[in-house]
Amino acid sequence: MHSLTAPCLHVNLLLASILTIVVSSSLGGGGGGGGEEEAMKFSWVLGVLGLVLVRWAQGRVTKEGFGEKDVIMVGITIMQSAVDKGAVCLDGTPPAYHFHPGSGSGANSWLVDLEGGGWCNNLRSCLYRKTSRHGSSKYMEREIQFGGRLSNDPEENPDFYNWNRVRIRYCDGGSFAGESYDQASGLYFRGQRIWSAAMEELMSKGMSSANQAILSGCSAGGLASILHCDSFRALFPGNTKVKCFADAGFFLDALDVSGGRTLRSFYEGVVTLQGAAKNLPGSCTARMDATSCFFPQNLIANIQTPTFLLNAAYDVWQIMESLAPKSADPRGDWKDCRLNYSACNSGQIQFLQGFRNQMIDMVKGFSESKGNGLFINSCFAHCQSELLDTWNANDSPSIGNKRIAQSVGDWYFDRAEVKAIDCPYPCDNTCHSIVIKQDIKK
Repeated sequence: MHSLTAPCLHVNLLLASILTIVVSSSLGGGGGGGGEEEAMKFSWVLGVLGLVLVRWAQGRVTKEGFGEKDVIMVGITIMQSAVDKGAVCLDGTPPAYHFHPGSGSGANSWLVDLEGGGWCNNLRSCLYRKTSRHGSSKYMEREIQFGGRLSNDPEENPDFYNWNRVRIRYCDGGSFAGESYDQASGLYFRGQRIWSAAMEELMSKGMSSANQAILSGCSAGGLASILHCDSFRALFPGNTKVKCFADAGFFLDALDVSGGRTLRSFYEGVVTLQGAAKNLPGSCTARMDATSCFFPQNLIANIQTPTFLLNAAYDVWQIMESLAPKSADPRGDWKDCRLNYSACNSGQIQFLQGFRNQMIDMVKGFSESKGNGLFINSCFAHCQSELLDTWNANDSPSIGNKRIAQSVGDWYFDRAEVKAIDCPYPCDNTCHSIVIKQDIKK
């Protein structure tokens, strides 16, 4: 199975109308040899294309009532000292982060964000990955844009704009949870050490004095924010207000269209290869196998720290990679549907409604906790908090006339209880759904 790259394709309505992607091989299928290598190459190209489109959208965003906005560029900090602790990327290079200091009322408040970007589950896919920004700090951008929940614009990000905001780069391929080394391939699986080294450095830079803190992440970073939520809370005194926020990180252990479990099989490879079992929450591994404990549905009931889950009920990454990958759809019945929800037939929509229902069932117990928050909208999207377009623009997705930014802020500051679950598709006309316009064969 090839590397599942989750590039967080936040495509607004304009991008959705122009996006054309060459889908030349399975995004979630198995296989080996040349086919797997081609699939990995395509997955990497898809990630790069997605990144380019996201950067373009972030650079200049025009919205009624907001005007044209420049998004702040934040330089990279390479953690050279982490190497001595064995905290390194897949290729042995030091990890990195981007930091923009807070000011005024936010000077002692911290938002720490864990970058997403999929996983690798075998030596072949991890070797390919280590020649990219998701496996080596050599390939990371020296500046990245802070938008959405990381924006410094009070209109775009009214609750967190002047906080200390940090994005920790993702280069271990295991949601910051691995602890292993493969000598023959020279691959370092040190996600847990990267997490620890980053936290130690940020604490030394003033985070230890925080009176408010959030751990957030999107996609694989959203999963990581769930995995590390309670350990993040443990860094601070009891009187510090600490909460966690996972965007598009609620990956389900769901049946695919062939009746198999594509994502479970993939996660088993990630957990085993990366030696992640020892770093997964003990409250889960004491009662379940380690692979099960990589799925948030088996973790959220035992998280002690207040947590907010933002997820699309029809997460397009999960549709493409977990529910209807090519490996589970050899006849191509789902080819059009997985790229464009408007091409789905009634039977396929019914299957996707079942996926939505499973997600809703999985969060029922979680939602009963007063401290937890939910925003599950009936959109075909993936990661909705990183751009103004979906975070807090005038026409951003909303449930009950409340946008995502306001919902997260109301939850964090205890202004209101937020347990927002949308009615099923197609009831929501505020969605900024991802539509991939073409499926071009080899």
